[in-house]
Amino acid sequence: MTDFHEDGRAGIDAALVRRLIADQFPHWADLPVTPVKIDGWDNRTYRLGEELTARLPTHESYTAAVDKEHHWLPILAPALPVPIPEAVAKGEPGQGYPYHWAIRRWIDGQTASRDTVADLSGFARSIAEFIVALQSCDATGGPAAGAHSFYRGAPPEYYHDETIAALAVLKGRIDTDLAREVWETALATLWDRAPVWFHGDIASGNLLVQDGRLSAVIDFGTSGVGDPACDLVIAYTFFSGASREVFRTAVGQDASTWARARAWALWKALITYDSSESSHQVITEVLADHRAEA
Repeated sequence: MTDFHEDGRAGIDAALVRRLIADQFPHWADLPVTPVKIDGWDNRTYRLGEELTARLPTHESYTAAVDKEHHWLPILAPALPVPIPEAVAKGEPGQGYPYHWAIRRWIDGQTASRDTVADLSGFARSIAEFIVALQSCDATGGPAAGAHSFYRGAPPEYYHDETIAALAVLKGRIDTDLAREVWETALATLWDRAPVWFHGDIASGNLLVQDGRLSAVIDFGTSGVGDPACDLVIAYTFFSGASREVFRTAVGQDASTWARARAWALWKALITYDSSESSHQVITEVLADHRAEA
């Protein structure tokens, strides 16, 4: 019996996955189980043979994604320009592990980085085309932004108190007056159109590359329907200069949506300022972009 703890990751290991597979999917029990080389925080992922993965949420707050992705991934996939995860099966709680979990088809590719992307501007265009295609998918009956998406797709105001607290902590270390202006500018705007599909975490770790080009987009755990501003954050976290302008042009969003995108990028950079080396640069980029648009 696995000693699973609510600290997020303890108790999830390859041995647990083998037991779960043997109990619930005995036809796959002989397949080797190995950890993936690059893993996320929300889920622990293991290769299951050559063609499958087992994906186990690390905390109850991430479990809503299992049913959501299992239902919606096959509906969205045909309309998108690159592959996304293919839902194969859902696992049940067992062996001391308390949550539902997922089996997906393995997708080959390298994680996107400055080293693996051959042409940043071309990559920016590909990401924009993916976002536009996702927004074009029929949102009827889609999961409205909320707790399951960690409020991506909702107004950034949900994180107002957290943002203001972070600004108070960082006073004297960044231009908190201008950062507050960025935040308040965003809160004065709203997505006033019909809700559209958003991914919720368009970040380098969820973008796969082959031969230097975008080959797949993974991890739809924070996806839903609502305001797509959160999907523009990559403009500040991965692109800059010419590649950012290519992305901005190709994704085709209005000024208000970009104001909220800056707020989403700012919020995350503020709350990770002391633990992420890139946060200061993101804040610098956001503030400079706000000045240029003012």
